Amino acid sequence: MVEIAFILISYNMVRSRGKCCYCVETTHPTTHDNPVYIVDDVVHYCVANMPGMVPRTSAIALSNATLPYALKLANLGFQKAMESDEALKKGLNVFKGKVTNRFVAESLGLEYTPFEKITK
Repeated sequence: MVEIAFILISYNMVRSRGKCCYCVETTHPTTHDNPVYIVDDVVHYCVANMPGMVPRTSAIALSNATLPYALKLANLGFQKAMESDEALKKGLNVFKGKVTNRFVAESLGLEYTPFEKITK
């Protein structure tokens, strides 16, 4: 039996990588059929679509998580829903041709425009 020591990559380490698609140099996408590989004695698991392994469960979980936002949009309309729900607003990336998500703007080198500035 091979003993493997797990190496954790912190959130700060990932954020410091900037525009890089993968946070570790030796990573590449894997599949459910062949999910792991070893490089330099490090086990890599890089399945791009992990919820696909349990489609019914993941679909129910996604529906449960998103339904409240859909209902808020339906009941209040786009403008009022965005103004009343910070979490919903954080999920908005582009509005009226402007990048409204600061992290998306920074990662792509584009100008960031707050949602509130566009709607006034």
